[in-house]
Amino acid sequence: MNWQPELDELRRREALAQALGGAEKVARQHQAGRLDVRARILHLLDRGSFHEIGAIAGKAHYDDNNDLMSFTPSNCVMGRGSIDGRPVMVVGDDFTVRGGSADATIREKPLLAERMASEFRLPILRIIEGSGGGGSVKTIETTGRANLPGGVGSALGFYYATANMALVPVVALGLGSVAGLGAARLAASHYSVMTKSSAMFVAGPPVVARLGQALGKQELGGWQIQTRSGAVDDAVETEEEAFARARRFLSYLPSSVFEVPPIMACADDPARRDEALMEAIPRDPRKVYKMRPIIETLVDHGSFFETGMFFGRPIITGLARLHGRPVAVMAGDPYHYGGSWTAEACQKIVRLIDLAEVFHLPVVHLVDCPGFMIGLEAEKTATIRHGVRAMAAINQCSVPWCSIILRNAFGVAGAIHQPAGRLSLRYAWPSARWGSLPLEGGIEAAYRAELDAAPDPEARRHEIETRLNKLRSPFRTAESFWVEEIIDPRDTRRLLCEFADLAGPILTPGPTHFAIRP
Repeated sequence: MNWQPELDELRRREALAQALGGAEKVARQHQAGRLDVRARILHLLDRGSFHEIGAIAGKAHYDDNNDLMSFTPSNCVMGRGSIDGRPVMVVGDDFTVRGGSADATIREKPLLAERMASEFRLPILRIIEGSGGGGSVKTIETTGRANLPGGVGSALGFYYATANMALVPVVALGLGSVAGLGAARLAASHYSVMTKSSAMFVAGPPVVARLGQALGKQELGGWQIQTRSGAVDDAVETEEEAFARARRFLSYLPSSVFEVPPIMACADDPARRDEALMEAIPRDPRKVYKMRPIIETLVDHGSFFETGMFFGRPIITGLARLHGRPVAVMAGDPYHYGGSWTAEACQKIVRLIDLAEVFHLPVVHLVDCPGFMIGLEAEKTATIRHGVRAMAAINQCSVPWCSIILRNAFGVAGAIHQPAGRLSLRYAWPSARWGSLPLEGGIEAAYRAELDAAPDPEARRHEIETRLNKLRSPFRTAESFWVEEIIDPRDTRRLLCEFADLAGPILTPGPTHFAIRP
C-alpha cells in the first residue's frame, strides 16, 4: 500500500485553497475591476516560478467522524518566485476572505515571508489589500480579550516590517482599500505604488467620521492625497501597470545589501553628445527650463525611473543607468519655487540618499538650487530643520558622488550639493551661478545705504549688478580652483558614464550603518 490516499487528500485541500473566499466573493472582486490575490501573484512573477508556502493553512470544519466538511484558507498567500530570473519573496492579502483583515489570517504566514526574505537575502514584494492588523473590535468578543499591539509574542511582524529595509529591497503595492497595519506595511518600503482606484489610510471613513469628518475613501486617502503627501511613491491606472513598475524598480537594485547593483548591456554610446544641451539653460536667470529632458538625454536612453513625482516637487529623484550601471539621480526643478529646497524636498532627498547608501548606488546630482525656501510658510514647516537632516544624509553617505552644476548653487542648501569631507567629482556648466546669496535681492540688502544715497537708486543698482556679475563669472572661480572644471554641456554624458565606470569597482557590498527611514 502506498501513500496515494494522503496525496489525494492534499490535492483536494489545495483545490479548496485555490477557491479563496468562494466563487461569489471572487466574482465580486473581479467585477470591481480588481484581480484576486493569486492572479496578482501570477502576473507579478515570472511565468511558472511561484512556489507557494502554506497553501492549506486556514480554518477547517469537520463532521462528527472528523471528516473535512469545509475549508476557508488564510487570507494571506505567500511564497517564493522569480522576477527577471532573480529569486524573490512575495506575500499577498486576499480580500475575498474577511476583507484581508487579521481576523481571518494566520499571522505566522506573512511573518515567515518576511523572515525568509531576511535570512535568504531576497527582495520582498507585498501585495496589500485590507487592514492586516489586529482585527476589528469584534475580535474582542470572539477571543474574549483585547489585543495589546506589540504584546508578548506578537511584535515580530512590526520588527520585520522595517528591519528588512536595511537588508533587502522592499516593494509594496496598494491594490484596494488599505488601512491600519496594511498602510504601515505599504509605507515601510523602498518603493510603493497604488492604483488610482485604491485608497490608503491609518483609519478608514467610519472611524474618522467619529471625529466629525465625513469623508469618502478617495477624499480621505486617495492617490492624489497620498502621492502629494509622500506617503506613497507612485500611482497608476491599472494593476498591470503597478506590476510593471514594481518589476522595473527592482531591476536597478541588488538582491540584498550583500551584493552590488546589476549591470545591464548598454547599446547607448557613452560618448553621445546632444546639441540641445547648448540651449537647455536660458541666459535670462529669471526664465525656467525643463529639467526632465536634460536627465533623459544624459542617462542611458529610456532608463530614467522617476520616484515621488508629486511630492517635494522642487527636487526630482529617481533611478537611471549610465553605461549600463544603475545610479541614483537627484535634480533641481526650477518649475517649482525655482528649485528652492522646501521641507518636503529635503525629506525627499533624505529618502533617496538612504536608498542609494543601503544598496550601493552612486549618486548623480544635477544642481540648480537657489537655496532653502524662504518666507512664512517655510518657517512654519521647519525647513531649516529638515534641511539639516538632508545635509546630514548627504554628508554621511559613503557612495561615490558626482555633481553637475547647471545653474544655481546659493546659500546653505547650495553648499550641500555634494558631501563635505570626502572626495566627489564636480563639474560646472558655463551657465552656472553661485554665491552666498543671489544678486537679485542680495544687492538691496548689502548695498542699502549706497542705494538710498544715490540720486537714481535704480541706475545705481543696475551698475552694481553689472559689476558683480562680471566678478562672479564661473571662470573667476575656476582661476582660484574653487571649482574643479567648467565643461561643455555636450560632454556631460561622457563624463557621467566615466564616473559610473570609475565608481563601479569601489562599491562595497555589506550592511550599512546608515539610518533607514521609510
